[in-house]
Amino acid sequence: MDFIVALLKKLPILPIALFIAGLLLGLLFGYVIAPVKFVDATPAHLREDLQEDYLRMAIDSFRLNSNPNLAVQRWQNLGTAAQQAYARIQANPGAADPNVVKAYGDVVTAVLQAGGGQTTTEPTTGGTSSTIRTAVIGIGIILLLGVVAAGGMYLFRLLGKRGSGEVTAVMQAAEISRQAEKTNFEELGLAPPITQTMTTYVLGDDLYDESFSIDTQAGEFMGEYGVGVSESIGVGDPKKVTALEIWLFDKNDIKTATKVLMSQHAFNDPEIRARLERKGELVVVEQQAQVLLETATLQLLATVVDLEYGKGPLPADSYFERITLELAIWPRQG
Repeated sequence: MDFIVALLKKLPILPIALFIAGLLLGLLFGYVIAPVKFVDATPAHLREDLQEDYLRMAIDSFRLNSNPNLAVQRWQNLGTAAQQAYARIQANPGAADPNVVKAYGDVVTAVLQAGGGQTTTEPTTGGTSSTIRTAVIGIGIILLLGVVAAGGMYLFRLLGKRGSGEVTAVMQAAEISRQAEKTNFEELGLAPPITQTMTTYVLGDDLYDESFSIDTQAGEFMGEYGVGVSESIGVGDPKKVTALEIWLFDKNDIKTATKVLMSQHAFNDPEIRARLERKGELVVVEQQAQVLLETATLQLLATVVDLEYGKGPLPADSYFERITLELAIWPRQG
């Protein structure tokens, strides 16, 4: 009995309880109170292989009619899955002409970058309101479960050692980010960014992976950006992080911009460089260094506000004890 009591004290009870409560509430609401029924769904809801088949047909249709608006409309019908499906077709064109596949992608990119490709909707009657209502309920359930799961993970990170009263790495990072002074870009003669965020990694936060939404003042979604662990070295706990990955997703761009911030040791190690080159451009981390990421309509400026390397048996300047980044987003001009 004493063993069971001791084990229960070590478990993250609050995150587990929140997860179970959210799961039960979501199942009750989704299957009993207001079950969701999809009507006239877009190809975005198809299986991955069927989404690829749909895009192959769209490319074949483009070969025959060369209609850019129709090409973009069919691309947008796949939603966020379009980019992955297109990459698979590029890698394995099959019976499709690779030149036509490339031309299709070029046309879609050109139209989206020009701000075109807006699809039109025809007025509908009858069950439209019911369909919208059930779709909203379904999205609400998914968001609820996502919030509960994310909250549980965050609390697990934040309170993982609450029994001992020890301040966790996540708590330290949050306090460092809170106290860090943000750059006043207007004093530098620049326009204020759409969004500006401080984020800190502290040794011991093995689950470090931050992401943030980019929205206009009117609430329109423009994209997302974030930073997370890309590479660690050595063995044992906690992880010895030697590289971080910064990314910028633009809803108007096919590709996600990515750059890898590497420690001095990792940047000079050919084996580590070879592993990370496929993830994006490699950049060595230095105090106050700035890294620019660009997509079709967005720019991200990442500034290394604070940097401290870990000290231990590993090579000098090989892993981060602490690093604070300022991430600022602007619309891309020109």
